[in-house]
Amino acid sequence: MRTRLLIAVVLLLLAGCSSGSGGDDGPVTLRFQSLAWQKESVTANKELVEEWNATHSDVKVEYVQGSWDSVHDQLLTSFEGGEAPDVIHDASDDLADFAYGGYLADLTDLLPARLKSDIPRRSWETTTFGGGVYGVPFLQEPRVLVANATWLRESGVRVPTPEHPWSWPEFRQITEQLSGDGRYGVAWPLKDPVSATLNLSLSAGGQLFHRNADGKVTVRFEAGDEVVPRTVHEQVGTDRSASPTTLGSGGSDTLPGFFGGRYAMVPLGFSYRQQIVQQAPKGFDWQVLPAPAGADGLAQGVSPQTLSVAQDSPHRKEAVEFIDFLLRPKNMVRLALGDWMLPTGAQALADPALHTTKDDWATGTALAAHLRPAPAQSVRGYPEWKDKVATPAFQEYYSGAIGLGELRERLEKDGNLVLARYQR
Repeated sequence: MRTRLLIAVVLLLLAGCSSGSGGDDGPVTLRFQSLAWQKESVTANKELVEEWNATHSDVKVEYVQGSWDSVHDQLLTSFEGGEAPDVIHDASDDLADFAYGGYLADLTDLLPARLKSDIPRRSWETTTFGGGVYGVPFLQEPRVLVANATWLRESGVRVPTPEHPWSWPEFRQITEQLSGDGRYGVAWPLKDPVSATLNLSLSAGGQLFHRNADGKVTVRFEAGDEVVPRTVHEQVGTDRSASPTTLGSGGSDTLPGFFGGRYAMVPLGFSYRQQIVQQAPKGFDWQVLPAPAGADGLAQGVSPQTLSVAQDSPHRKEAVEFIDFLLRPKNMVRLALGDWMLPTGAQALADPALHTTKDDWATGTALAAHLRPAPAQSVRGYPEWKDKVATPAFQEYYSGAIGLGELRERLEKDGNLVLARYQR
């Protein structure tokens, strides 16, 4: 009796070990955690998974729904618990600690030549840490100005184009010209002020993070880093051309006031066009304008969406094959259209569907060549620096509670203390 019981227990254990991972007598199963949340995007991702499964009998993919709101902590828990998904959807500015921590597979020798050559080097830089490649950057979006076209037309101001953008001083002047009678030239939704400020500051030559000869990173708030924060600060506190009430808001929170004629422009990510199309009142005329240009032109930082493979995945080769399928040019276009974003791949970016004047796709694609890795891309400890130091410092500066000198001191002095702990 005891012998039969032991045999049954062993068989159950063996069955449990092979469950979900495939074996000699069954297909490999990959778990793909997607962070798609918009209806069109979720549909595109699920359809591509179904198409893969219909044509691959030996490798099946299980779609797992994740959330942008909790992905960092959720992934950290799953990595440490040995339960990470095989294929991981994330953003490049969230990868550094996972890459250096040994949780993600180095894809350098696994990536097909087609994928490596189709995505430009500047995009690969966003997922390269310590010489290894820990994700495939596939979707990105510039920050743009979404404007009330009627308001601009009636005001007679010069409307910028990617070929002839506004400078930062001109932008400040025009927002002041558009303001008055309880209306504002611009509404800055700066609930998360750090990413917007740092990425737009690249246009003015701002870098903030500087890597020394020994490889260690320090924070230096220099002249180029001042341009964007000072512009916002003066628009709110001096010119009264920017609404002070939206500083703590998210992008979606500003749309009712935008539709209601309270703000002429709102700086938003390119993908917000979907919400505008869905929510704008009938007859509301809007358009997309490039963000202002500085000493470095239209350059701005981006943190592309990425696909990575867990280091502990027993099927890394198959996981990369699935990623390669997802990011074939036509499929990358489908994912871009679903998320209202731009693909990183050159072939996908050239697709006519992304160059239409409808919904101003053409304006966004004209900005693609100016996108650069976000300044904080490879900085270890950036999430803590952002949450504990930079976010409160920028929020207080924009609200007028502190001046530029104290902003600089806190970003540099307090910020370097945080980063030093990660670079011992």
